[in-house]
Amino acid sequence: MTDKMTSRLQVAARAVYRCEYCWLSERHTSVPFQLDHVIAEKHKGETSLDNLAYACMHCNAFKGPNIAGMDPETKDIVRLFNPRREDWKEHFHWEGPVLTASTAIGRATIAVLRINLSYRVAVRASHMQEGIF
Repeated sequence: MTDKMTSRLQVAARAVYRCEYCWLSERHTSVPFQLDHVIAEKHKGETSLDNLAYACMHCNAFKGPNIAGMDPETKDIVRLFNPRREDWKEHFHWEGPVLTASTAIGRATIAVLRINLSYRVAVRASHMQEGIF
């Protein structure tokens, strides 16, 4: 097994095979999840277990190399949620299938990653009805 495969399996297992941003389970999607550099390589982030998160295609694509975003409430620029350094539940909570934020970091992360786009909320609502979310 290559180091790259080992890292992927370690990151996936640590995340319990769900997106570390929106909590979508990889088991219930047809698109494989991706390794996200929490701090992008272009910002000198390393390819190490301490800087990798398991992310669904949508969260990873919308996040891209961003390390900060605008808090839609205050309009301040704040850093994005870091799943390696922070507790998800300190920044986010569910109101049904809608992810809501408790902090500026949470609000900016939800906005940048577009976690509450209508089609994403609809998928979560469907998963909740099926008892798989």
